[in-house]
Amino acid sequence: MRTTEINRKTAETDISLKLNIDGRGISSVKSGCGFLDHMLTLFASHGKFDIALTCDGDTRVDYHHTVEDIGIVLGCAFKEALGEKKGINRYGNMILPMDEALILSAVDFSGRDYLGYALDIPCEKVGDFDTELCEEFWLAFVRNAQCTLHIRQLAGYNSHHIIEGAFKSVARSIRAAVRIDFEYANEIPSTKGVL
Repeated sequence: MRTTEINRKTAETDISLKLNIDGRGISSVKSGCGFLDHMLTLFASHGKFDIALTCDGDTRVDYHHTVEDIGIVLGCAFKEALGEKKGINRYGNMILPMDEALILSAVDFSGRDYLGYALDIPCEKVGDFDTELCEEFWLAFVRNAQCTLHIRQLAGYNSHHIIEGAFKSVARSIRAAVRIDFEYANEIPSTKGVL
């Protein structure tokens, strides 16, 4: 089982995360932000990742530090759990419909961080969640997971559906990318011999 546990404490957040990337999609998420809890629960379920997360953040200011720092910790957890990346598929992609929204995502666990982000979210807020934080979350994730991630909106006008579609689509792309190809379980999927 590829598992990791990370604790990160700063002046702005105190985060504890347990991740099992070979899980069943079981989650317990207490971020202090209801909408983010909802998104991370969906992410765990669609990726079949077991996630136990708590965050005590400075939400009296806003959710920025909480969202960004959870992205950092989740990215670090994936990087650590994948280790040398032997046997992984490396690439994954998904085009996912969420009612009127249609979201494409593609990921490469290349060791190089890049975010191609093309979501056009019409509202500034969903509940009390600033929708611009969606990009901050994925940017923090890719920088620390050291992966390339593209998220592209092909259709949609409901802000909740667009963001939810993105989290579900990315989860399924990552699930495909980190899955072990047992025929090549002892190989690193790169001609360079390292990722």
